[in-house]
Amino acid sequence: MVNFLKQSDIFYQFTPTQLELVANLCQEAVFNAGELIFQENSSSKELYVIAQGEVDILINRGMGNTEKKETAVARLRRGQSFGEVALVDEGLRSASARASQKDTRLLIIQREKLIILCETYPQLGYRLMYNLAADLAMKIRNTDLRIREQLLYKPTDKK
Repeated sequence: MVNFLKQSDIFYQFTPTQLELVANLCQEAVFNAGELIFQENSSSKELYVIAQGEVDILINRGMGNTEKKETAVARLRRGQSFGEVALVDEGLRSASARASQKDTRLLIIQREKLIILCETYPQLGYRLMYNLAADLAMKIRNTDLRIREQLLYKPTDKK
């Protein structure tokens, strides 16, 4: 598991010892293509790292709970993580996650255990939170660019 964690952006510049400490917290799960990892509006208590395969992040554009119109907003690959906001906020998930390839292998880290590790090893905690902030900033920046693209380059209706 250490080799998979080493390739993940969220564990960038971790020492081998720090990676080993995190690896001890990981649980491994395998999902088949199309299998739901978690549902939008469910509770969030885990961080996921993709060891193998791909994961689609989906939002429901339907109105209410009965209508379901899921749209993929991102496709994540090996080394990428998702569910990071669960480390900061135990609120509800803002999107669903679904495996998009056969044998998608994930490392799952429970929030409570990771927080204890960060409190026990402040340097590890600082590095993790720094990397988390950088990752979330990049995702916000990319979302901002996509919104701008939609607003600025969308054909206008002429009357």
